[in-house]
Amino acid sequence: MRIGIVCYPTYGGSGVVATELGLEMAKEGHVVHFISYSQPVRLDLYAENVHYHEVVVTEYPLFDYAPYELILTSKLVSVVKNENLDILHVHYAIPHASAAYMAKQILASEGINIPIVCTLHGTDITLLGKDASFEPVITFAINNSDAVTAVSESLRRDTLKYFNVKREIKVIPNFINLNNYSDLKPNGLRARYAVKGERLIMHVSNFRKVKRVEDVVKVFGKIHDAMPAQLLLIGDGPERYNVETMCRELGKCDQIHFIGKSKTIERFLINADLFILPSETESFGLAALEAMAAGVPVISSNTGGLPEVNKHGYSGYLSEVGDIDSMAKGAIEILSSDETLTRFKSNAKQQAKKFSLPEILPQYERLYDPLLLPLV
Repeated sequence: MRIGIVCYPTYGGSGVVATELGLEMAKEGHVVHFISYSQPVRLDLYAENVHYHEVVVTEYPLFDYAPYELILTSKLVSVVKNENLDILHVHYAIPHASAAYMAKQILASEGINIPIVCTLHGTDITLLGKDASFEPVITFAINNSDAVTAVSESLRRDTLKYFNVKREIKVIPNFINLNNYSDLKPNGLRARYAVKGERLIMHVSNFRKVKRVEDVVKVFGKIHDAMPAQLLLIGDGPERYNVETMCRELGKCDQIHFIGKSKTIERFLINADLFILPSETESFGLAALEAMAAGVPVISSNTGGLPEVNKHGYSGYLSEVGDIDSMAKGAIEILSSDETLTRFKSNAKQQAKKFSLPEILPQYERLYDPLLLPLV
């Protein structure tokens, strides 16, 4: 197959999953073309069967805002024709699926049929979907894709709730490449931040309000009151200043460390004893899955797709959004003894295996196959 993958190039879960999916497809012998406005952060351009096409956004005096969707449409038409693509897999309904639909119609006028697979990741449904001005476009883009997937059952339900969708939505969860974790061993990070043998706790996010990073700090404060511990906050974003201020107000600056963004999250996670993800909403919770793949139990909220990823009482604990006391109680229970912590670490790894590449990749291949049958 010759596959075109349209995604955002950022650190977010959708970009990571789209990139990893394409790279694995390339390893299977498929030729994969990535199409985005910047090189995806996880994309290895040295990989065999992998190509990248940049969507160049040019400023025009006529427009107050660059018409990205139209520019993307033209790029898709060009890549499909010149690279003889068999299928387009777009991640996010808008602007990617809507641009793909326009490209499909242009190509059809030239006798070229290109099937479109649209994967819903969350923000286009849970955030944009609540804005009435976007609803007609999102509904149209979903209904006019040739196949639609959602990364969790929770997201599938939300999509059907907010939109008048006629197209079947198949749940194919996000996945993890366990090979990235198989040879990892704890490194000097623990010695650097947990000098006195403290428990090492981590959080990874884009520091947006929906991630509730302040709740991470509050939960950590209760853990630290119960036992020696250190907290590493990995990532960056609009809430960082507020969180830094909060740390100073609590007098925890010596125990809370801001690491910034990292492309190698697994090298941090392999050192952690606990991962905290108290988000307001998560369509899936890829950060939690990455932690579990590293053998790190998870304390999370019970919103969105998180209960499908983090198994309560097994790989960690689930709590209501904003229930700091419950989250702290679960964390302290896991961290209270080496025996309990070892059990939860082992369970976290086992839970992560349910989302391994060999489990998920064939589901996408089975989705693609019938779409490639010639039109009768």
